[in-house]
Formats: sequence, C-alpha cells, structure tokens
Amino acid sequence: MPAGHRYLVRFQPRQVPHYFTEILVIGGGIAGLRAALQISSNPGKEARGERALDVLVVTKDSVQQSNSSYAQGGIAGVLAPEDRFENHIEDTLTAGGGLCHPDIVEMVVREAPEQIADLIRWGTNFDEEAGRLALTREGGHSHRRIVHALGDATGHEVMRAIIARALKQPNINIWDRTFTIDLLTENETCVGAIVQRPGVGRMLIWAKQTILASGGCGMVYRETTNPPVATGDGMAAAYRAGAQLRDMEFMQFHPTVLYVAGSSRFLISEAVRGEGAFLRDKNQQRFMLAEDPRAELAPRDVVAQAIVRCMERTHHPCVYLDLRHLDADKVRRRFPGIAKVCRDFGLDIADDLIPIRPGAHYMVGGVTVDAEGHTTVPGLWAAGEVTSSGLHGANRLASNSLLEGLVFGAACGTGAAEAAAHMPDALAVRSIASRFEPETSGSLDVADITNSLRSSMFRHMGVVRIRAELAEAERDVAFWCRYVLDREFDDRSGWELQNLLTIARLMIWSAQQREESRGTHFRADYPKRDDNSWQRHLTCPPAVELLGR
Repeated sequence: MPAGHRYLVRFQPRQVPHYFTEILVIGGGIAGLRAALQISSNPGKEARGERALDVLVVTKDSVQQSNSSYAQGGIAGVLAPEDRFENHIEDTLTAGGGLCHPDIVEMVVREAPEQIADLIRWGTNFDEEAGRLALTREGGHSHRRIVHALGDATGHEVMRAIIARALKQPNINIWDRTFTIDLLTENETCVGAIVQRPGVGRMLIWAKQTILASGGCGMVYRETTNPPVATGDGMAAAYRAGAQLRDMEFMQFHPTVLYVAGSSRFLISEAVRGEGAFLRDKNQQRFMLAEDPRAELAPRDVVAQAIVRCMERTHHPCVYLDLRHLDADKVRRRFPGIAKVCRDFGLDIADDLIPIRPGAHYMVGGVTVDAEGHTTVPGLWAAGEVTSSGLHGANRLASNSLLEGLVFGAACGTGAAEAAAHMPDALAVRSIASRFEPETSGSLDVADITNSLRSSMFRHMGVVRIRAELAEAERDVAFWCRYVLDREFDDRSGWELQNLLTIARLMIWSAQQREESRGTHFRADYPKRDDNSWQRHLTCPPAVELLGR
C-alpha cells in the first residue's frame, strides 16, 4: 500500500508563529462566509452583554476565487404562488436516486425562502421581471423556482454582496492567499490548523471550534468546470485528521460544458436548457426525446450519460446545444456571460450550434455531517461542497448547491458559536508536533504528475465506468502515491498534488465497491440500480487502511 503521514509537513510549536482565534473558518465561499456572518449576527447578544466571537476566515487564493463565485444558474427556492415546498422536496428526492435523507431535504427546502431573503437584505441584486423576482427552471425541477442574477452570473453577484457584508463586520478577519496544510488534532479533537501565509511561512492557528468550508475537488479531472483552487484540500485534510468521508464515487458531471479547442472548459448553465434549448447530435437530430420523457430537462446524471452514449454512437467528440428556435434578443440578454465567451470563439449562441460535452462539476460525496454540521471529529464542523450532508443523495439537483452552502453555513455558525462560547479562554499552545523522515531522493515534476493524474481520472473514472478501467486507475494512482505521499513539499502545488492523489484514491475505491448504477455513478458492467444491496452510503476506510500511514 502507498505510504503517507498524519501531517503533510514537519513542524515544532517552538519554531513557528502562533495565532489564536475563537472560531476558524477554512474557505471563503458561500458556506464559509455564511457561517462567519451567522456568528456575527447572534441576535440579542448586545442585550445579554455579549460580544461577537472572533472569527478568522482563511482562503488559499483571493476571497473572490471560489466555486461559489463561478456558479451561473442560481439558487432554488419555493417563491412562486403555484409552487409548493412538497414539489421542491419531491424533485430533490427524485434526482437523488434513493440516497437523500428526507429530513435533511425538507429542512433545507423549507429554509430556502428566508435564506434568499437574507441575501436580498444584504444587497444581492437578483434579476427581476415586472418588479418581481425572475424565476427560471432547470433540469429536474417541476416548477420555475430558481432566482438568478446578472443573467448567468449569480454566484458572482451573491458573493459580491456576502463579501462586502463580511468585510464590514469588526469581529471577522479574512486572510486570503493562506493555504491550509492540515487540521491540528489533539486527543482526536480538532484544535485548529497549520497554514502557510505569504511573508510569514508556516504558522499554527489555534481555535476553539473550526468550520471546514473549503469546497470541492473537480481539479482531479482534466475536463472540469471548476476553478484551479478546487483541489480537495479540505476533504483530504479532514481524512488525515480522522474524519469520516462517504459516497466519494458520486462525482457529478455537468452535461453541457463548452468544447472548443483553446477554450477552458467553460460551463454552459443548466438554465440554458431550462429556457428551452435542445440537444442535438452531429447530424442535428434531437436525441434526448428517446432517452427520457423529460428530454433536455431530465436531471444531470441522465443527460450526461445520454450525451456519452450519443457520442459513442455517432463517433463524434461532442454534441450540440441548439438555441436557434428561441427569441435571439432574449437569449443574448438572459445569458450575457455565456454569449461573450462563445463570441470569443466566433460562436453566436442565438444563431450557431454550441459544441458541448460533459465535464466534472460537483462532488456529491465528502465529509459526513449531521443536520447541524457536526463532523465525526469533535471541534470540527463542515458545510458546502466539502460535505456529504444527505441533501443530494447520489446526484445533486440543479441550483441546490448554493442553497446547501447557505443553510449549512448558517447551521455551522450557530453551532460553533454556541460551543465556543462555553469554552474557557485558554490561550495555550498544545504540545503537538509532526516528526517524520521524508523521502528526499531525486526531484519530482509536480506539474507532470498532476496532469497525468487528471488525465487518468478522466479516462478511467469518467461518466461511464467499468471494472477493468477502474483497476487501471487504481494502479496508476497507487504507483504515484508510493513516491509522492512520503515526501515533504514546501509549496502549494506539491500539497495540492498530495491532496488530489488522496481524493482520487478514495473515489476509485468507492467506485470499485459500488457494483450497481445509481445517480452520477454509472457502471457499464452493472448497469441496473440495485436497491436490495446498495441503497446505502459507502463509508471510506480509515487513512491507515487505505493509504498505509
């Protein structure tokens, strides 16, 4: 088995700087900043003579760089008079392939309108029509219930408002360009993190409570909609710290990603199909009608798998989005960001067929949390894409992700603040140290290994999986792990590679175990859903078993 260490780097408390905070939030996306704002709000604290707890938010890039900021579609919520909570709940359960937790789904759906109202109060400018919130529909939704902003730049606008509000709070301190190397644990309890800061180097942050909101791991694939920051750092750090991870086989592939040579894999929002776009093969035949009665409005897993089958059937590297039958001016107004990107490649979204294919988009699995955001490690909470909360099951319903970040971010903020408020102000350094002898012989081309890993994962662990391909992926990753995980790196690219390898190993192991097809996980050798054997979560084995540390 490949080797590894409890911590990625060596450290001695006497040899590094220290910082103390009451609550540490790792991640500056929607879940992390919503948690921080919840801690700041703490209604009634002034009347009780209480002060707001000190919150430190650390994010490895600028605070504007997160998956949340790149979200195009919007936030789902029951806001239209003809819609009902029961409808949104049923749509989520249906998309989730039998693995959603109904109580979690109901909790999140019922909180959605108030969370959206909070965003509006904080200055988010959602699109409107005739003085009311403009609502659109996306795949898997039975009603128009998605609020959006700037046409197709909802995440950017929501994060603008949240960041602005967070910066005004005197108790919230934000450190950007700060890489979280590992979580610190003492007696199996989380007590903070070791980070790397520009101009400072490594330092230890001690916290009464820690909230993990570090996002997903889409960069484990060559073809992904995710920004470069999405390397699974939080999941991997939690795993090394002893937290339970589950359902890591369920990587959601977005069906419609721009496929143009020279282009980054730019997301074409679900809302494009929600507004009436068709999917056509290379012969301009509309193929989704034969795949599912919901056609282009089927959930993402159904559409992505149908596209792969179509590409194989036609021996063509992509399929096409067709908006030519829709009102051209309305299309260009509704999707200005998508229109601009396509225009840069000589494509007019209203007049041309848009080449697309699936790309890795959202990790459905992750760190196990309960309804309050507790992980299995005391002192550690988690929210957002880094988690497996029970909301998404085996496949996330479109526009439920930002919603999950809001609801669970707020829950973590409430729970962590309450726990921290009952802890003494003991500004003490624990006697935690990391000592190991790293493998130092020879240099490594980190970029080359990273690219090889991402290519292997896309070839062997993509939309369609089969035993032989999974075995090849396992061999590749195990080989790289043997000589990468034992080393000590001193920069972000090396730590990200170690985290990506750890996450890839968990994903492959999980995909090998689940011998059925469900949600985002499609096994060509086990093409049927098997509720008798597999209507359950898959919990990853401890790191000592899987990584040999």
